[in-house]
Amino acid sequence: MPKTLKELYGKYLAEFAKISHAAEKIDETEIYEEANPETRKYLTLITKDNVLPDSHIINIEYFKEFYDAVVKSGKSGVVMMDHYSNMDLPCFLQLLEDYGEDWTKDFASRIVAIAGMKLNEADPIVRALTGSFTRVVIYPTRSLNSVTEKDIPEEEKEAERQRARKINFAAMRAMDGCKKRGQIILVFPSGTRYRPGKPETKRGLREIDSYLRLFDLLLPVSINGNVLRFNPEDPENMVMDLVTPDVITLTAGKMIECKPFRNKILETVPPEHPDPKQVTVDAVMKILEDLHEQGEK
Repeated sequence: MPKTLKELYGKYLAEFAKISHAAEKIDETEIYEEANPETRKYLTLITKDNVLPDSHIINIEYFKEFYDAVVKSGKSGVVMMDHYSNMDLPCFLQLLEDYGEDWTKDFASRIVAIAGMKLNEADPIVRALTGSFTRVVIYPTRSLNSVTEKDIPEEEKEAERQRARKINFAAMRAMDGCKKRGQIILVFPSGTRYRPGKPETKRGLREIDSYLRLFDLLLPVSINGNVLRFNPEDPENMVMDLVTPDVITLTAGKMIECKPFRNKILETVPPEHPDPKQVTVDAVMKILEDLHEQGEK
């Protein structure tokens, strides 16, 4: 059986927690966080250990077209990527950096990930790992629902709703700042890793529709291969994930103009449809699924 992240890299994980400067509690003042280069060094070592030599990028020209549109033409850009592993983001950045061209390295340096606040608040080691990347922190709807469904006083629920609104409003402002600086937002539209046998974890969140309204361009990217897999004995604990060296493939789709894409989808939605936003997000997820199948072949 593969060894856990803790078993193989416990010495690194201990260092992570010591040198982390990520916020332990998120509020509207702790939304945009720059990458910690010290923790990133350790995470890069783990990534390089486990991303096998045949790993590669399919359709690198689509990355370049998107990069040029953002950097040279001043368009705002978002990468949407399917999600199978807690190492998807480091693998994405590593393959771009290892491609070896100046623009691919610059592309990687411009990435700002969207991260749920749970990654900061749940565990010191997970917080340190998350802090290895520049990110905008949000309060996901799933997290808010889990609070409001609890048997707690209504005033506590309302206080949490207010907190979520403040955090997410600040996150929108932070993303606007990223766009103005030419940074590239990366979001996992499912909001969680895909769990085999649970198709609901592969469904896109309806909130992703707002990214199609806010950004000019979308680059869909799928990932095949997985160097860090769920541990069936402890599936919720990232440090107990199983380390599985693998060939990683990134497959890019052709760049999409967000607003025309969204409008075209909405034109097909009947007026009585209960949730048009979900239809647009489902269309994005279908593109990612098709790219994933292409990567497998």
